[in-house]
Amino acid sequence: MPLHELLGNQHMHTPYSDGEGYHAEIAQAAINAGLDYIIVTDHNILVEGITPYHFSEDKKKRVLVMTGEEVHDTSLLPQSNHLLVYNTGRELAACAYDPQRLIDEVNRSGGMCFCAHPFDYTSKLIDYEPINWRRWDVKGFHGLEIWNYMSEFVRLTTTVQNAIKYARQPDLGIAGPNPDTLKKWDELTASGLKIVGIGNSDAHATKVKKFGHSAVIFPYEMLFRAVNTHLLVNEGLNGEYDHDSKLIYAALRDGHCFVGYDHPAPTRGFRFSAQGEKGPAIMGDEITMGAGVTLQVSVPAKADIRLLRNGSVIAKRDADTHLMHIADKRGVYRLEAYIDFKGQKRGWIFSNPIYVR
Repeated sequence: MPLHELLGNQHMHTPYSDGEGYHAEIAQAAINAGLDYIIVTDHNILVEGITPYHFSEDKKKRVLVMTGEEVHDTSLLPQSNHLLVYNTGRELAACAYDPQRLIDEVNRSGGMCFCAHPFDYTSKLIDYEPINWRRWDVKGFHGLEIWNYMSEFVRLTTTVQNAIKYARQPDLGIAGPNPDTLKKWDELTASGLKIVGIGNSDAHATKVKKFGHSAVIFPYEMLFRAVNTHLLVNEGLNGEYDHDSKLIYAALRDGHCFVGYDHPAPTRGFRFSAQGEKGPAIMGDEITMGAGVTLQVSVPAKADIRLLRNGSVIAKRDADTHLMHIADKRGVYRLEAYIDFKGQKRGWIFSNPIYVR
C-alpha cells in the first residue's frame, strides 16, 4: 500500500503568548505554503475552542489547525527546559516547575512531548541567552526538536551587518540542525531509547519598528516554506477531526516522519525504508536483524547522501538520488542529505531512525 505524505509544522506562537498573528491568519499562511496541518504552541497556555479546519478562498485547499503548548518554568533564569506538549486535552503549565512531573502528566494524559531547541544558540548582539534543555536526567519524553529555524537564525546574528543581511536573506545563512543536537539524539537512540526527531519554524512573525515604519521579519508563510516535518501515513486526511488528528499524532509518536528544508528544493517524496526476513520497515520502526537488512534511500533531487549508524557515517553517495546498503550489524540507522544552495552545502533532509535490533 503506498504511503501518504503530510506536511506540517508543530511550533509557533500567537498573541496569546508572544506571537503576532492569530490562528486564522496563521492558517491562511499555512495554506499558502502548502501545509496539511499545524500545531500552535503558545507559551504556558493551551488555547482551546479553535476552528479546526480552515480553507482557501476558493475552498480547494484546507489546513487542519490543532493546539498544544510550549511549557516552561518562567521563574528560571536563564530560561531552560522548554517542552513542546501535544494532544493532552488539558492545561499542564502548572507542572512546569518540575520537568519530570510535567512529562509524567503528559504521558498520563495520553499526549506526547518534545524537548524544544535543546541546544540553542546565543547572541550577545541581540542580548539573547540560549534556551537549552538542561534536565537530561528526566525520562519519558518522546523526542527532540532537532531543527528549529529561528534558533539557527540567532547563530547568524554575530554583527549588526550580519543580523540585517540574514534577516533580509536568511537562505544565505541557514545550513542545518545544531550539531550538538544531532550528537545528543544519536547518543540517546544508541542507548536503546526510541527518540523521534522533528523540525519546526518557531514562528512569531515579529514586528520591528524603525524610523516610523514597521515590518514583519520572518512572516509565518515564509517560515512554513522552510523547515517542516513530513509525516508518512497509511491513508490521507478526510476532513474529520478525530480521524485526522489521530492519524497525525500517531505518525509523530511512531517517528514515521522526516525533517525537510524546502527552500533549496522540495523534499516531498523522500523515502528511507528497510527490508528484512520478516518484512519491511519505515522510519521510526524496529526491524529484526536476522541474516541481514537491506536499507534503501531515495531523495527527490541529486544530493550528498549520508547513511549513519549510531551517529557515524557508514555509507555515502555524492550528487546522487539513491543509496542502498546491506546492514549486517544491529544499530540505529538514520539518513542525512545535503544539497548545494546559494554557494554552500545545506542540510536538506534528516530522517528518523530505523532501529535494527
